[in-house]
Amino acid sequence: MSDKPSYLGLLNAVSLAETAAHEYLECWIATTTRDDVRGILQTVSAREGEHGLAFAKRINELGYTLKKKDEPDPKAEKAMALAGRTDLSDLEKFERLGLGRLDTSGDDEPDVFARFFDDKTIDIQTGALLGRYICEERDSGRLLRACYEQLKAEANGDVASAASDRLVALEAKVDQLCAAVEHLVATTNGTNGAKSKKKVSA
Repeated sequence: MSDKPSYLGLLNAVSLAETAAHEYLECWIATTTRDDVRGILQTVSAREGEHGLAFAKRINELGYTLKKKDEPDPKAEKAMALAGRTDLSDLEKFERLGLGRLDTSGDDEPDVFARFFDDKTIDIQTGALLGRYICEERDSGRLLRACYEQLKAEANGDVASAASDRLVALEAKVDQLCAAVEHLVATTNGTNGAKSKKKVSA
């Protein structure tokens, strides 16, 4: 019986996909003229890049190496081409890349991450990495959805809706900042999440 982890392919696929997403988001960041859009893209891009490296690192820790595709990925190449175009608005890029539909938090149906833990052989360290990854991906989906809705509302002349969506995006950023501070306090002091949260709230 092989000792090769059954979930190695999942880790490899996630690493490649996240690295590709980071690359085209960086390309988009370089072409957008809006600071608010750039801020959201930078948050998501940093996460994608870190995910790509973290999963490649975990594969290495398990005794294997990341396997890259022999041929270029047509979808990744198309995303890069779209992201780098200066004749497309940010709204058009959102729609063509399908990023305005990523947030499924209000749907009753399971999302793409729902079955990641069906494999009961996943070790603790890999499980922790996957759990953080899934939570960050879902939050990124919410951030991108809010940004898309704001751009869409502005394009339709709905100022009130745009302001509301801008507030949602701001609240999401505040939540993200609080979570980062909480994690920093917990890491520094060695306290549990509940105690850290209490200190941050105070």
